Amino acid sequence: MVANLNHYVSGRPIEGTSGRYGDVFNPATGLISARVPLANRAEVDAAVARAYKAFPEWAATPPLRRARVMYRFRELLEKNGDRLAAVISSEHGKVHDDAMGEVVRGMEVVEFASGIPHLLKGDVTENVGTQVDSHSLRQPLGVVAGITPFNFPAMVPMWMFPVAIACGNCFILKPSERDPSASLVIAELLKQSGLPDGVFNVVHGDKETVDALLDHPGIQAVSFVGSTPVARYIYQRGCAAGKRAQALGGAKNHLVALPDADLDQVADALMGAAFGSAGERCMAVSVAVAVGDRVGDALVDKLVPRIRDLKIGPATDCTAQMGPLVTEQHRARVVGYIEKGVEEGASLVVDGRGCRVPDFPNGFWLAGTLFDRVKPQMTIYKEEIFGPVLSVVRVPDYDSAVELVNTHQYGNGTAIFTRDGDCARDFGHRIQVGMVGINVPIPVPMAFHSFGGWKASLFGDHYMHGPEGVRFYTRLKTITTRWPTGLRAGADFVMPTMK
Repeated sequence: MVANLNHYVSGRPIEGTSGRYGDVFNPATGLISARVPLANRAEVDAAVARAYKAFPEWAATPPLRRARVMYRFRELLEKNGDRLAAVISSEHGKVHDDAMGEVVRGMEVVEFASGIPHLLKGDVTENVGTQVDSHSLRQPLGVVAGITPFNFPAMVPMWMFPVAIACGNCFILKPSERDPSASLVIAELLKQSGLPDGVFNVVHGDKETVDALLDHPGIQAVSFVGSTPVARYIYQRGCAAGKRAQALGGAKNHLVALPDADLDQVADALMGAAFGSAGERCMAVSVAVAVGDRVGDALVDKLVPRIRDLKIGPATDCTAQMGPLVTEQHRARVVGYIEKGVEEGASLVVDGRGCRVPDFPNGFWLAGTLFDRVKPQMTIYKEEIFGPVLSVVRVPDYDSAVELVNTHQYGNGTAIFTRDGDCARDFGHRIQVGMVGINVPIPVPMAFHSFGGWKASLFGDHYMHGPEGVRFYTRLKTITTRWPTGLRAGADFVMPTMK
């Protein structure tokens, strides 16, 4: 029998009342594992009301006490890491080690948020005028929401809510309906950490639910990670409703290999960056830019056997390097891109469409796929595929590689592999991308920095987590003070100055 999942509001599970449900699959078996409720506007209203009720007391809680909740939450995450990773794998399909890596990267943001007493310190200036002092402080916004994608059901929510909650806000999470159970485990652990009821809530749903969150006047800010068309929609509709919005969109991440690069190192880097998590990462490298045909030929020769030897299997197989895609629909979409690449004239060197896994005939399997001699006008180059498909583009020189990256619509992440310090420094300064790796294939910033791209990869003024996250989830207030001295100077009708 397939179980029905619940929402989580004000510290307890809440059954869905809309009568609408979505199916949750185990991608390795192809079978339905659960049904998730899809909230309507009334259910969203009820969750916001409970969060709004909890906000004043939580906002008034000293930052040090909020930090102590984060300390305890961090400890519980460590103790329950395997359990959380298993839940992620069962609904997303990624192998266990990859799921554990996601949990660890999320924990790092919790650790950062534990320093909130220091992060919220303001500035003071004495005697901005005669016997007048000014100080600034940062205060929470109120009720805020996060709308998160299927590819990182634990890590991406933890990019958002630890910082938001530590800053004194109450949070409503709308996780992906494809793999929602991780969010319920997180809610349970936060409850055990001593977080007051109503501060963290989970409302499952689809576009109807998202629109209700975006339109709700009680929600002050919304954070989103997903595809660019949806990110643009979230940003525009959220801003139109008077909210702060940060919406991270799609990507087409390039790895540039110069002639002096160690090509064995490049090939190893591409294997992990292109095929880890079945390519379902916004920071996955989907384009290898070979500078010169000599580099292109040698790189393809090194990649082919590695890709063909990829061990594809379920998360229960500890030897598996790559799992299935998240749904049959998403697999069909990626296969459609492979067919489009062949149609448009790219050279299909390794074809992953015939993948079969013993004992799992109905899983959503797709093995690693490699295209060579891909051109910038091809669909597989222009659009985000979000699957285990790597394209090799050949360019004649370094400047052509820089131009290729800079003229793409996306600007999320990029990398260069070289031994040349001059080229590496020039690349870091000239490239129009938000996150850059020098001999690092996936340059995801640590939690105490901030995560975000440029161009069509980001809508809004603030990146995720780090100092940018604190600024996004707080408002700046400046207080100017003068105490009576017994002297009267009379009314002053001009703009205050330093005189």
